[in-house]
Amino acid sequence: MADVRAAITRAHHAEWARVVAGLTRRFGDLDCAEEAAAEAFATAVERWPADGVPPNPGAWLTTTATRKAIDRIRREHKRDDKQREARMVSDTGPPEPLGAIDDERLRLIFICCHPALAMETRVALTLRMVGGLTVSEIARAFLVQETAMGQRITRAKAKIKAARIPYRVPAAADLPVRVSGVLAVLFLVFNEGYLATGPDSDPVRQDLTAEAIRLTRLIRALLPEDGEVAGLLALMLLTEARRAARVSATGELVALAEQDRGAWDTALVTEGHRLVRERLAAGVAPGRFQILAAINAVHTSARDVRDTDWSQIVALYDQLVRLDASPIVALNRAVAVAELDGPEVALAVVDRLGDKLSGYHAYHATRAELLRRSGHSEQARTAYGRAIELAGNTAETAYLTRRRDQLA
Repeated sequence: MADVRAAITRAHHAEWARVVAGLTRRFGDLDCAEEAAAEAFATAVERWPADGVPPNPGAWLTTTATRKAIDRIRREHKRDDKQREARMVSDTGPPEPLGAIDDERLRLIFICCHPALAMETRVALTLRMVGGLTVSEIARAFLVQETAMGQRITRAKAKIKAARIPYRVPAAADLPVRVSGVLAVLFLVFNEGYLATGPDSDPVRQDLTAEAIRLTRLIRALLPEDGEVAGLLALMLLTEARRAARVSATGELVALAEQDRGAWDTALVTEGHRLVRERLAAGVAPGRFQILAAINAVHTSARDVRDTDWSQIVALYDQLVRLDASPIVALNRAVAVAELDGPEVALAVVDRLGDKLSGYHAYHATRAELLRRSGHSEQARTAYGRAIELAGNTAETAYLTRRRDQLA
């Protein structure tokens, strides 16, 4: 039974986006496509344990979902509409042109990141349709309630339907207009893999990080002069390089300061540093991802945590704040400030962020560490407790629990 469930999970991540997007293009109805795909996966859950996993799970799901969609159309539309829609799912017509993008998943992401939608909306919708993330995972990425995110995605679907926004393959000229949304999607997909937010997920999901890196490499080939594409790729590589050292054998998250740097992937570090140097040599004002990559380059340049150039990291965060004055950036900057100016100084900064980040586990975890270093053990214990309540990642929960329990 466990093997069957694992097969269904693998098929979900590999095929969900393709099934939904393919049906959406053919029927022009995103709701119908999602409902048909959901019914197909529900059928798989019911039948595969008894009948066995089919030789080609993806093809089975696509065929089943298509039949479900046709049945739904037949029930809901008149005969003429039914015949027209049924003809749309046949393969007798000419194939749809691929446009500038050969990779199917990347093409779907560009299709969904339509500039007619607000940036946050197109990113959330694309994460749901193509990224394979659940509404709950997307909500946590945006630091909003799950119900609010569900409503946002529903409104996006309604706008697409009302405005008749076409799911059209973008031409080469369309790519620069849409690339910022695509990069935001891939960044969030990578983050979900780097530190999965669901309690039922593996702490680190290499399937998501590897796919995000693969797709970003393809964009790099399409837009080699785009600095933010290079910056995001460098950021992913320098982060992925540390994956083997991030979770202990007992399943506990290992903080950066405690990681075995000899276990880092030197090839990924070298490639990431090269991309960062290339962007610096370009002499162009860096964007958000380029600065984040530079910060990671400073971290991965230090052979020991004690060799970290914290003044340079703070300076880079100061530069980032001018581009992105979000509370999360301010929180991350405070971590660097603590190393440079002491935990009390950083704690004053963090406390001012409480109203905006009260539901964010990393805020409470950061505050707990600063309180601990400042000698406020009881307050630190309370902050750890709140962080543990909010953290979904099992490895991170184990780490926070140990840190809390070590307090006198």
